[in-house]
Amino acid sequence: MPELPDIASYAAPIYVGLIVAEILFVHFSRAKGSYETRDASTSIAMGLGNVTSGIIFATTVYAGIFAFFLWIYRFAPVKWEFGILSLLACFVLDDLRYYWVHRFSHTIRWGWADHVIHHSSQHFNLSTALRQPWFSFAKGYFVSVIPLVLLGFHPAMIAFAGSINLFYQFFIHTEAVGKMPKWVEAVMNTPSHHRVHHGRNARYLDSNYAGVFIVWDRLFGTFVEEDDSHPVRYGLVKNIGTYNPLRVATHEYVGMWRDATLPGLSVKQRLAYVFAPPGWSHDGSRKSSADIKLDFISRHPDEAGKPGLPGTISVKPAPMSDLTDLPSEPAAR
Repeated sequence: MPELPDIASYAAPIYVGLIVAEILFVHFSRAKGSYETRDASTSIAMGLGNVTSGIIFATTVYAGIFAFFLWIYRFAPVKWEFGILSLLACFVLDDLRYYWVHRFSHTIRWGWADHVIHHSSQHFNLSTALRQPWFSFAKGYFVSVIPLVLLGFHPAMIAFAGSINLFYQFFIHTEAVGKMPKWVEAVMNTPSHHRVHHGRNARYLDSNYAGVFIVWDRLFGTFVEEDDSHPVRYGLVKNIGTYNPLRVATHEYVGMWRDATLPGLSVKQRLAYVFAPPGWSHDGSRKSSADIKLDFISRHPDEAGKPGLPGTISVKPAPMSDLTDLPSEPAAR
């Protein structure tokens, strides 16, 4: 393997420059978008914390994981030599891997406890892209890389492909760019598609998981197009109401611990508070994304079957008295 460049070291000044440019663009040209000082500062602080944790764990956790991948690589029956075609193949397959990891991060609470940090801003701009978790290795999703290693891609090539993927994703966190040409929207993840992913509207929940290629969502049935008649609302079902980076980084882990250690629960219920979808509760007092969608169409039956919404109500809808504090289209986690 040749010595590959460190994308992150080149990316940092680009990120800063473009965030400043977007702020000026939004302020002076009245382009679509919004910045709130405390929110943007928290996002930047989360990004710095992500980099710092990476440095702290670089010679321990991450070095151990990389060594493990190198050991697995020995057993690959065929090994790809580094080149444009092998890098392209690695990049596409790694993006498919990212799709499923990202999807699991929304549908398994253990993964959501880490990923919720990225969705905690009620704004959507380039600084939001920097709002990253600090302990991602704890999810254990690094095991998803093993199939790529066994297919013969060197761990360094996979890491390089992944860094390009994340670099691309920075640019799709903006409201300043509208919809792009149809062929781009058909194949690539775009700002329009990613705005939907960050939406808390019922129709937009748990959709558009792609990193670079939106074709995965189209293929696996999770694609929802941005609808200008339903503006995207950002944030969580219950917004955390804090700009404290430490609380932003840990609030869902704390909540998960409190739930899983409630008195009187069975072992199955305790495990469900960790591995069931976010919103699951042993007494049915909370709502998952599926419940929120059903509640919405129970009040708006004419919306049933539209993109992102179920076609029929398969469970008894919640009483209207339980929904009085929700907006006309309920927020999602």
